[in-house]
Amino acid sequence: MELLEAMEKRHSVRSYEDKRIEGTIKEELMKFIDSCNKESGLHLQLVLDEPQAFSGFTAHYGMLSGVKNYIALVGKKDSSLDESCGYYGEKIVLYAQTLGLNTCWVAATYSKKKTVFNIKEGEKLCCVIAIGYGKNQGVPHKSKSIDKVSKVTGPMPDWFRKGMEAALLAPTAINQQKFHFTLQGNKVSATAGLGFCSKIDLGIAKYHFELGAGLKNFEWS
Repeated sequence: MELLEAMEKRHSVRSYEDKRIEGTIKEELMKFIDSCNKESGLHLQLVLDEPQAFSGFTAHYGMLSGVKNYIALVGKKDSSLDESCGYYGEKIVLYAQTLGLNTCWVAATYSKKKTVFNIKEGEKLCCVIAIGYGKNQGVPHKSKSIDKVSKVTGPMPDWFRKGMEAALLAPTAINQQKFHFTLQGNKVSATAGLGFCSKIDLGIAKYHFELGAGLKNFEWS
């Protein structure tokens, strides 16, 4: 499965089978997370067979069940952390989809006190991503129109439209899609609006945009 196909097929999944992530799938996933850490400087960690973080009331409130595996998005405290975690977390999410795994971004409905990942001095936990074999494949979310989340000077190029279509497939907190992309020449700028986890959402949307538009067609400004 290619990444563009994974992006179209991937939806948030909240209920998981009692099936371990192991063998080649586990090895490939860990290898990919390591490569993301090397590229980004983040401290992303895969936690397996640990159900306690999703065993309390908050998980029930978030309608999560059967979650025993998750990715902890951890990094150095700075103004770019949320966006970086969104960008690289979504890289892992789409790669996991190509491996036959399902995922769900989780910002609040888990127990931070019961987790078993490592947070070094000067680092913080941004959020987590539930991962495993879903009981279903989730359902598509509703999307805003392209003109509501973008501005183009002149005619809209086909590559920009494809980038925006991809960005609107990105998962966002409470499906708020509070991001905005602007095109001037071949330079694209993207900003986060006000809202819960909006900077994380921006990082996710920017990765989707790159996949849809093609990095050869534009520069970030």
